[in-house]
Parts: sequence; structure tokens; C-alpha cells
Amino acid sequence: MRYFLQLAYRGTNYHGWQRQPNGLSVQEVLETALATVLRQPIPIVGSGRTDAGVHAGQQFAHFEVDGPLTGYLLRSLNSLLPPDIAVYDCFPVRADDHARYTATFRYYQYQISRRKDPFRQGLAYLFTLPLDVKSMNEAALILLNHTDFESFSKVKTDVRTFNCQIERAYWEEKPTGDLVFHIKANRFLHGMVRAIVGTLLAVGQGRLSQTEFDQIILARDRRRAGRAAPAEGLSLIEVGYPIEVFAARNVTE
Repeated sequence: MRYFLQLAYRGTNYHGWQRQPNGLSVQEVLETALATVLRQPIPIVGSGRTDAGVHAGQQFAHFEVDGPLTGYLLRSLNSLLPPDIAVYDCFPVRADDHARYTATFRYYQYQISRRKDPFRQGLAYLFTLPLDVKSMNEAALILLNHTDFESFSKVKTDVRTFNCQIERAYWEEKPTGDLVFHIKANRFLHGMVRAIVGTLLAVGQGRLSQTEFDQIILARDRRRAGRAAPAEGLSLIEVGYPIEVFAARNVTE
């Protein structure tokens, strides 16, 4: 039987979601906990990989077992997992439902703190230089006119296509002056959101015009884009699936 897990994590202490030969990953910690509870090796597949230091308010993963699971799984898993990883749900799905390929969208937020805040350390990027948020939002709208985002992808990336369908991209300014960048697409390239944020910050500082931002996208050259924003401000907020995936949700508690 195939099951989906819904989980969240603070990525500060991990080398990203995916298993790494030289660093601890969220996937490795979760697979170790599952193997302990179910007394057998349990490989899992995530909805997507997050970079080192990136957080997730909602992440999904699937795994397979021979028979149905009982209600003890969530309690047992959470008792074994460290405080910065939590599993919220586990439910059976159809045999062909896939955590990565069945997903219809991913929604990320990037948090920028405009003043030093000890309570947001590790969760937001401290950036105090003046910014023109209006120009940043006008540049963000340009993203919706394109589908090829090779300029915002890490250079050594094993993908068949650099095409992504972005349906939302905008900056929200909080009453405190803090900023949140919202971006939603069917898929994202490795390092894409952080590269976009870093380049939009250059627009906000007046170092790039909106026309130049558009030309960077058209160039399909990572060297033309800005430096990637730090990982600490980025969080995967939501992963979307067809409603049929959740038909058997809450079978286990």
C-alpha cells in the first residue's frame, strides 16, 4: 500500500530535504524514524527538494508498505523525530499517486526582516538597505510573462526542461515594514526562488531596471542574474494535489 505523509520542518540544521553523502538531510532523519517504527527499511519520495537551510510549513512524501498501518504511527514517529521536524498526517493513496509528479503546484514565501529581530533569527533574511517595493512588484509581474527560467536555475542541474508556469509572484509589505515575497508555480528549478529574490532585491536598490530584469530572463544565463538570497528566509508553504489524492485522508490518526 502507498501512503502519503504530511510534515513540516525547520531546515536550519539540515543539508536540505534530499539525502546527501556529506550532510544530514530531512529525508534521512525521516527514513530512519520510519524504519525504526516499522522495523524495515522505508525509502520515501518527497514532493520536491528544498535547499540546505530552507524550511517547510508543508511538505509531502510517499512511501510503501505491505499492509495497512495502524493509528500509532504518527505518535511513534513524532516521539522519535527531533523538535525541528513534525509529521502531521499519514493517509493511504492510490497506487499511482506520487508525492512529486502528482503535485499540481508549489507555493513558497521568502521572509525579509527590515530590522534586527532575535525572534526571527534563522527564519528571515535581515536586509536593512532602502528598497523600492513598487519597482520590485512591477518586476515580479514580468515573471508571469515567461516560462523558461534557466537564468534563475543552478548551473549544474539535471532537468529535462527549464520551463515553469508561474501563476503568482508579488511582494507584500507588512505594517512593520517587513517584506514577504509570495510565489506559486507548477514546479521550481533548483535554487530558483532564491535567485529570483536576490535579483529582485537588486531591482529594489536601483541597480537593475525592469527592462534589464526582463533581459536577464531572456538571456537564459545564470551568470546574468543576481546573487541568490540566503536560504534562511525561504519556506515551502503549500503543495497542491488533485482532490482525489485526499479521498482516504484521516484513515490513520
